[in-house]
Amino acid sequence: MKSPDQNRASTDYATSPQALPRQIPRGRGAAEAKKGDISRGGGHPDDTAFGADLLLAALKAAGEPTRLRLLALTAQAELTVTELTHILGQSQPRVSRHLKLLCDAGLLERFPEGTWVFYRLARNGRAAEIGRTLVSLIPADSGDTANDSARLATVKAARADAAADYFKANATEWDRIRSLHVPEAKVEEAVLGLVSNRKISDLLDIGTGTGRILELLGPSVDRGVGVDLSREMLALARARLESAGLKNCEVRHADLYSLPFAANSIDAITCHQVLHFATDPAAAVAEAARVLRPGGIIVIVDFAPHEVEALRERHAHRRLGFTDDEVAAWLFAVGLGAGPTQHLAGDPLTVAVWTGIAPDEGSD
Repeated sequence: MKSPDQNRASTDYATSPQALPRQIPRGRGAAEAKKGDISRGGGHPDDTAFGADLLLAALKAAGEPTRLRLLALTAQAELTVTELTHILGQSQPRVSRHLKLLCDAGLLERFPEGTWVFYRLARNGRAAEIGRTLVSLIPADSGDTANDSARLATVKAARADAAADYFKANATEWDRIRSLHVPEAKVEEAVLGLVSNRKISDLLDIGTGTGRILELLGPSVDRGVGVDLSREMLALARARLESAGLKNCEVRHADLYSLPFAANSIDAITCHQVLHFATDPAAAVAEAARVLRPGGIIVIVDFAPHEVEALRERHAHRRLGFTDDEVAAWLFAVGLGAGPTQHLAGDPLTVAVWTGIAPDEGSD
């Protein structure tokens, strides 16, 4: 049995049952001024110029039937080696070798997630442009491509079935917790109202859980990324986003104290029912502020102070809510201005929605 200090969870509801633990390594975030940036994907390190060498290297890497099939598949979904092996009907060592060549050429991006590794068509950089062009030239009705797409649909269906089974197994606990506070639709309405009038290129959802916030905001942003430490929750989120057809959104395995994004790289950040699990909420807010662009917004959704001890005892809540002054102090400490605050009263839990605004460049 893990102690509350070793667990946290976040879902698109108030929280998830104790069946969904997450470990959070403590206390690295704000002290690190610079991190590796996956906010726009990997990209090949030498692909800043669209030169002949880059073009030839990319074409050489892609110039093999299996590797073209891999490009077509990873343009449609993030897939593991096991899934690709199943779809292609080839051995894992063979598929892994092809994937490495494509990644080395900057045509694919590779994202570890626990013991799994996901691959997808590269999104940024000159090599990514070549990859997209090559995929657009692959006939969708050719024998291998059509068969691969059919097998991919089977893989996606299996993911959706697994997500549905997981929800069904835990529905009773989620329903019980949701009954303690205002309907989630009202919370979502409040979040939408805070960001809908903004131009958002890059959205980050911290503790994305099942990906509901990405599903909610994804249609109105250029690109959304959700991070979480739970592989189970990431699997649910990935299935949700695929079902919604949100190809501009993705999820990544990452720690809220050490976000894998460059400073000043995100326009809007959401943190929905996460901080009450955190061992150091202030450090989590500081790390979020590090990656926020000038003029950007962070929206924090959590509980106002309450006395429902069962949430601590049975669901690993470290904190029984936060006061407005406490959250304002965290924001002030990292140079964010406190924006509007809303309180959505329930019985017995009140949901609070706090906002922090990063100062514009050049402002005092």
